[in-house]
Amino acid sequence: MLDIKFIRENVDLVQKSANDKGYKVDIAALLQLDDERRDLQKQVEALREQRNAISAKMKGGRPDQELIDQGKQLKVELAEREGYLKSTEEKVAAILKNVPNITFDDVPLGGEEDSVEVKVYGDCKTGAKDHLDYAVSRGWVDFERGAKVAGAKFYYLKGDLALLENAVTQFALDYVTKQGFTFMTVPHMVNLRTAEGAGFTPKGEGSNEYVVDGEDLTLIGTAEMPLTGYHADEILDEKDLPLLYAGYSPCYRKEAGTYGKHTRGLFRVHQFNKLEMYAFCLPEQSKEIHEKILSVEEALWQQIGISYHVVNIAAGDLGAPAAKKYDIEYWSPVDQTYRELTSCSNCTDYQARGLNIRVRRENGTIESVHTLNGTAVSLARSLVVILENFQNPDGTLTVPEVLRPYMNGRDVI
Repeated sequence: MLDIKFIRENVDLVQKSANDKGYKVDIAALLQLDDERRDLQKQVEALREQRNAISAKMKGGRPDQELIDQGKQLKVELAEREGYLKSTEEKVAAILKNVPNITFDDVPLGGEEDSVEVKVYGDCKTGAKDHLDYAVSRGWVDFERGAKVAGAKFYYLKGDLALLENAVTQFALDYVTKQGFTFMTVPHMVNLRTAEGAGFTPKGEGSNEYVVDGEDLTLIGTAEMPLTGYHADEILDEKDLPLLYAGYSPCYRKEAGTYGKHTRGLFRVHQFNKLEMYAFCLPEQSKEIHEKILSVEEALWQQIGISYHVVNIAAGDLGAPAAKKYDIEYWSPVDQTYRELTSCSNCTDYQARGLNIRVRRENGTIESVHTLNGTAVSLARSLVVILENFQNPDGTLTVPEVLRPYMNGRDVI
């Protein structure tokens, strides 16, 4: 969330950014409610001081009836004011959760169609068989049995395609750890505080998360969620930043609200594996680290041999936490268009404030850290890309050269 003090000092900026992102939030009404909260806080503090003064007078002897009556009246009045304060604090907190992060000046305005291409890599090939038809013909994927045991958009990977998924994972893991990211496995569920602090809304309208009934838990939609919570309620030392992590996990998503988008086969499913990069850093480091994460993503796919472009995502297509986001979209020789492959976001201090993650500077001051995240490889979608780009006329698949060491040296499957 944003700092209420920052909001108060930047009303127009925060309101404009919320409007640009498409969030219906009334900042003026929020601040009016916060004024009420502050007034109630003062009233409660004053009543508590009076209560303490009366308690002190009652000690060491038998108090007179007037003092006792005053104490009883104060108790009732204080309980009433504390109730109003608690209710107002909850209202302020609920609205604050819906105030999105402000965007950087170089973020394009508008919706998805207004995102700006900033880089192109490789040639735009044509002519390939649809990945699902191709994989089914090879006996590599089974959606029918996946639906039988779990429902639509669940699947089994089999044989060489399952081995290829593992090869992509191992290649990406080797590469990102060489770039300074510490490998971590993570919990596959998080509590609601962690999910909401990371900017997700498990119980919100149109939520993509699967919530565990009767428990304070939700299945993760990305390792970003448990990685964000890793340092919750901690004060980090300036000398230790940046901290770079790479979290591997399955991801579970309802994919609510995606109807009409490209959903065929493995491109958009309810469960998939992913290797996610994550960074905790000083505020002055975050823009540089954002570019670093993007460069790692690009290097991975350049080495595999995939054509793509990089897009600076428009404000209306950004989620609440991101101040800026890049997407890498691969060129699909099947669909003759670019489709999303990876993304990386600079969330500045938005997530850190939500989960109370701070840094102690060398001069002793304490402030919120900045957090960033980026996809190394999203495995189901990665397989779509490789199946589309490396299939051969005879029905075989050429294994990308960098993946062959992880496929026992095989160059064709």
